[in-house]
This record gives sequence, C-alpha cells and structure tokens, in this order.
Amino acid sequence: MSAMITAEWCPVGKDNFYRKFDIYQMNWDLKFDNVCVVAAQYGGPVAVIEDRKKHNAVQGLSKPTIFIYSASGQIISTILWNSGSIIELGWSSTEELLCVQSDGIVLSYDLFGNYKHSFSMGDEAKERKVIDAKFFNSFKGTGVVVLTSSFHFYLVNNVLEPKLRRITDMISTKEPPSSWCVLSDERKSRILVAQGKSLMLLEEMSTSAQPICADINSTHTEITGIVSSHDNQCVALFTDTGKLWLGSADLRVKYCEVDTQWRSKPDDFVWCGSEAILVLWNRCSLMLVAKNGEHTTFAINEGMSLCQEMDGVRLLSRYKHEMLQKVPTVTQEVFRINSTEPGSFLLEASRQFQKGSHRSDEYLRLVKDKLKTAVQQCNEAAGYEFSHETQKLLLKAAQFGKSFIESSTENDKFVQMCRTLRVLNAIRDYKVGLPLTLIQFRHLRTGVFLDRLVLRKQYYLAIKIAKFLLIPEEQGESRILALWACNKVGQTHLQDDVVAREIADKLGQAPGISYTEIANKAIDANRSQLALKLMDFEPCAKRQVHLLLRLNEGKAALVKAIDSGNTDLVHIVIQHLKVHMSLSDFLYYIREFPMAQALHLKYCREHNKETWKSIYEQEDDFNSLGACSIREAYEPKNSSTMEMILNSAAEYYKKGKSENYQSLCEEHARLLRQQRAMQEKLNTSNFVGLSVNATLKKLLLMKEHKLAEKLKQEYKIPDRRYHWVKIATLGEQEDWAELERFSKAKKSPIGYEPFVDVCLAHGNKKGAELYVSRVCDDMKVRYYVKLNLFAEAAKVAFEQRNPQALSYVQSKCYETHPDISDKIANMVAQLSSKK
Repeated sequence: MSAMITAEWCPVGKDNFYRKFDIYQMNWDLKFDNVCVVAAQYGGPVAVIEDRKKHNAVQGLSKPTIFIYSASGQIISTILWNSGSIIELGWSSTEELLCVQSDGIVLSYDLFGNYKHSFSMGDEAKERKVIDAKFFNSFKGTGVVVLTSSFHFYLVNNVLEPKLRRITDMISTKEPPSSWCVLSDERKSRILVAQGKSLMLLEEMSTSAQPICADINSTHTEITGIVSSHDNQCVALFTDTGKLWLGSADLRVKYCEVDTQWRSKPDDFVWCGSEAILVLWNRCSLMLVAKNGEHTTFAINEGMSLCQEMDGVRLLSRYKHEMLQKVPTVTQEVFRINSTEPGSFLLEASRQFQKGSHRSDEYLRLVKDKLKTAVQQCNEAAGYEFSHETQKLLLKAAQFGKSFIESSTENDKFVQMCRTLRVLNAIRDYKVGLPLTLIQFRHLRTGVFLDRLVLRKQYYLAIKIAKFLLIPEEQGESRILALWACNKVGQTHLQDDVVAREIADKLGQAPGISYTEIANKAIDANRSQLALKLMDFEPCAKRQVHLLLRLNEGKAALVKAIDSGNTDLVHIVIQHLKVHMSLSDFLYYIREFPMAQALHLKYCREHNKETWKSIYEQEDDFNSLGACSIREAYEPKNSSTMEMILNSAAEYYKKGKSENYQSLCEEHARLLRQQRAMQEKLNTSNFVGLSVNATLKKLLLMKEHKLAEKLKQEYKIPDRRYHWVKIATLGEQEDWAELERFSKAKKSPIGYEPFVDVCLAHGNKKGAELYVSRVCDDMKVRYYVKLNLFAEAAKVAFEQRNPQALSYVQSKCYETHPDISDKIANMVAQLSSKK
C-alpha cells in the first residue's frame, strides 16, 4: 500500500530516511555571500553581521551593525557596534547574544539589543589578543573558549558566572592549531585539538596535553575541521585530502570514513542529531553522511547557513528556513510505502471511513488485535509533524481507532497530544517565530519555553498557554504578569502614575506576585517615585521596609516597621538611620516614636552603654540615669568603685525627686563602707557586695554576735527575720549552747517551732526536746509526734480534750507502739462518755 508523505524524504542507505521540509518562507533580503549568520538553538533568534573577515579589513571605514531576527525572519532589533573588533558571535542558553572581541571582552545583549553584562577572558587575551573563539553547552550552562595569539586556550564554563580557567598548553605552542572543538560532559570540559595531522586532548587540571589517535586510513597532512555532536558523544574529522571521519568522542570507535571528493575545507559542517553529519561547501553543495558511511547530496543554488539542533539541522537561506532531520521511527512506520505496521493500516482505515467506504472495516480487521498499538503510533506520529493537515489526519486516525478500545490511558495520551500540538502550532506561528520540534519541546520543559515567549514580549500568548496547560497560577500567569510589569517599568517614556495604575490593574493581588521585585526594577531604571507608588501595593511589610531603605527613605521605613509590629524590622531601620543621620538628628527624630526609642535604648543598654547614658542625659531623665548607675555598679569590673557609683545614683535620684530610691542607694553605699571596715577589722574578705541578710549571716557564722546585733539595730532588721537567720546559722554551726542561751534571752517572736526544726534537721533530738514544751499549744501535739514522743503527745491532746488530735497520734503509733495506741483508745472513750 502507499501512504502520503508530507515532506521530502531522502534515503541514506537501507531503511534510513531523512526528511527536509520548510518551516518558514523568509521575508528578509539577505545575501549570504557577504554576511555571517548565527542562529540560536531550539528554534531561537538569528544574528546577522557583515562577514567578519571583510569587516575587519575595513573596520576603520564604518561601524558594523548587528541585526537580530526571529526564526521566521522578522526583524527584532539592531545593534550599532561601537566597541572592539568582533571575533565570534554566539547565543547563550537563555537566548542572550554573546560577542567575543579581540581584546578578550565578552559582551552580552538581549533580543532587543539591550546591553546586559560583560566579562574578560584574562590579561593575556587583552594583551596578546584573541584569534579564535567557540561557544559550547557545558554542564553549568553556556561556556566559551578563546584562543590567544600565543596559542593558549582559556575557558569559562558559565557566562552568567564567569570563572576563568587556563587549559593545558598544546604539545607545541609555536604553531596554531589547524582545527579544534570543545567536548563537555557532566563533570568537565575538554578541548580536542588538531595540529597538522596530530590530535591531542587538553583538560583543565591536566599537567600536559594528552596525545590521541584516530584510525584514519587515508594519507593526509592536516586535519582541517573538527566538530562534535549536540550530546558530545560523537565527533567528525575532516582532512585536507577530503576524507570525512566519523567516530566516538574519545576516538576509540570508528563509525566510518568517507571520501567527499572535496579538497577544500567545508564552509560549515554540523551533526544532524547523533546519527549523521551535514557538510556545506561553497554555499552550493550539501552532503549528508550517516554513521554507517552511506551518504546523499542535496543540490542547492543559494547561500546557506546551518544551525545544529539536538534532533536535526536548521537550514537558513535567503528565501527559506528549512529543517533537516532523521525521519522519526514512528513516522516511518505510519507513512512508509508498503508499511505493514498497525498505525499505517489504521491511518488508511480512517481515510476510507471519512470517504464512507466499506474498506474501512477491512483495514480495521487487519489490526483488531493491535489496535492499541496503532492508536499510539498515529498519536505519537502527529506530534512530529509541522503540517497542520498531516497533524489533523493522524489525530483523526487516532481518535477513530480509540473509539473501538476501552482505555482511559489512551484517552489521556490523546488529549495531552492535542494540547501539546495546539501549543506548538501557536508558538510556531511566523509572528512568534519559535519553531520547536516535539523532542525539543519535551526537553526544554514548559517553564523554559514560557520564559522564551516572555523574552520575545509575547506575554499574552504565554499567559494563555500557561492557563491552557493548567500550570499553577504562581508558576504561570502570576509569574508572567510580574515579568511583564518589570518590562513595563523600563518604558521611561510613560508617566509614573500611568505605569503604576496599569500594573496595579493588571496584577491586583494575584498569588505569588512580589511588587518589591517590580519596584526594584523601577529603581534600577532610575524611577524612584514609581518604585514608591508600587510599594504601596506590596502586602509584605518586610519587603516594603527593605525597599524604602534602598531608596534612602529611612523615616518612612521606620513608620512602616512600627506599624507592622515586627521589632526586628524596627531594629534594622534604626541601624540604617544611625548610619545615614547625625547622632543628634537621629536622637531627636526617634523621640517621636516611643517604641523605636525604647528598642534603641534596650539595644544600647546591651551593646553601647555610653550612648545609653548620653540619651538619658539629653532627655534629663534622672531616674533612668540612676537606674543606669545601679546596673553599672553591679558589674564585676566595677566592684572597687561600687560605692562611688551608688553615690552618683543617689544624686541622680535626688535630682529626679525619687526619695525612696535615693535612700536605698545611700544605705547601700553606707553598707559598703561598713563591709570594708568589717573586712579590715576581722582580717577577712568577701564582705563587700553582700546584702544585709548575707552580711548578718556571715557575722553570725564568724560568731561576731555583737557586730550582728549592731548591724540589726543600724539597719532596723525586724526581730522575726533576725531570729530566723540566727537560728538557722547556729543550727549550721551546731552551736547548741548558744542556741539555748539565745532562746532564753528573750521571748522568740517566731515561736519555738524553728528551734525544734533546726535541731531535728541537724540530728539533735535531745536538743529538740528542750524546746518542744515551749511550742504553742496548737502545734504541740504535732511536734511531740515529730519527736516520736507519742505518750506525751497523747497526754497533751487529752488535756486539750481534742479527740481529733488523739486520733492523729493513734494513727502514727498504731504499728510501732500498740500499747500506747490502746491507751489512746481508752482516752478517746473517756472523752466520749463525758460528752
């Protein structure tokens, strides 16, 4: 059976087909004989400049112009070059135009000719000049390698974060390389260099060049061309005798060696995927050579430029933009003449069904057991087609076939393919000019190609696609709107009010939108007033504050920070104001904001005490100055001057009319004087700095009872506190005789229970018995029980006619003293009978 083929298919050997088809009819008017054309991968833009050799020869006469076109030939921008001599043009993975100058400076421009950034390839490149350069896809992004006039290589693996590395020198640096290319894998970048017919591998960290051999059978004196495949797994070598050698990147595996019948070096040669290489001579002959050695030639009658893609080659000429690629396997299965694959039969069945022919059923019967496979083939084949008619034909066949099977999976795949094709067709439109293939689309991922639409300022289309593909709003619509707003603020011809209003109307409070990022772009564009207007729409106080600080609007930032209630933000603003204002202005300003002033004082208290005190002095806040002095007095480093500092604090409190605090400070200062006197008199230390109670206890421990009594009277220590301290101290010393004298000296204001407790605490039960009789009546029974004097406890309880107390005593001695327990029972009975 025969099938319709939608493009020019070229057999290269048996069962090995390549196809060439039109992508766009170009509307530019370029003569490819005198221009250099550089296209970006993945259907990217095209840069055109006068031929570099011709330009360099007459560079003193006129300045060159770089034209940037879309892939469909629509002019995007122009760059009037006014810098150094251009050695090489290229494109980064983010679609920035990269220009390498002879002085080693690499400049970057966006699609619209706006300067982005630049970096240098080192001092040697600047002094000795660059004679050649190449761009490559590295494991970190887009890289660049330059060759200086002294035949040294310098490499940068990522133009966005340039880190210059010198590559190992060639075996001989007296003559230039005849050809070279960059090989990059997941870990490092290497350079494959040919000098004459010798090959060597240069690496970053290697100490010397590594000689390497290729199995080239033909006699030759020079390798004039080297090119690597998109995935860096294959290389092609071209010799001065016209031989084309294909092999693995390490040159260990040879695929084929072909005589091209051309002795001159190709104008260009690139890999077509990883299965074949395309060679261009004199803008008039195009040869496709497969890895198996089979080859075919395309006749061309016009100048042409080649752009290597991961799955083919784009051919740019004066009137056409074409694609050459290996025919996908599934496409061959469906469209190949006399194909017996299920997809081919299903396609024919669909055609016959649309005609209303009964033969449709006959073709369906042929694939009834493989109908699911047939649907998959037609569905997948539709994705590889650029022709809308062919896409519809295949999708109708897939839809026709899936109606006879019950599979939700196939339905989902069909819907997904329809969505994908609708997106691909939209971005392939000549007004957009982004001709991605299905393989490229899947490789780039959705976010990347949306970014590429944004770079082209196709915001509306990007938003529609994001919604159509059900991308979360924060990653899709909101992010695109934010990028649109960032571009909008760069349009300086529009008034600030108009731009701010338009951005607010479009963005609103969409999730994921950061007005701060947009405002920062406005600041970069020297539009501070617009940034302030945009800031009002930012819901995050932290971002508002940082933005205001960037604008040096510290006072407004302080108000925002205080309103937010975030003390960390307030501290940040305070530190900013201190740097950008004089101290007097700063202190005067924050007086208007009690919260800010309080936080600043707290900060100074911990980190800058001099400033802390000076603020209170300016405010005539004598009470706070007194508090400052007290804190200062208690610092360990000020132990020797504590008295003087406390006197100073008393003076401050006196000025502040705080008599109580003044009195306390004076008393403490007096105590310090007395403590120093005690240290001298008693020839000891550790008195200074103690409280009154601690001083009293220390005197009692030293058995200086008279001094203790004097201290009690001077500082009016209450009798109850004095008794507690002295009883506890005598107990610690186990000075039972002194304790007894103290108990008899005068009636205890705290009772005699503490005497009993301190004796028991230190194991002096006999001493405790001396005081238990003097315990108050309410507690006497319990203290007798504490001393295990159960009989006496029972007697006291009986005398007090307290049956509850008797029961308490009985419960404590029931097991240990049963005889006493029985007596208590009789006492309880007697009390009950008397009632």
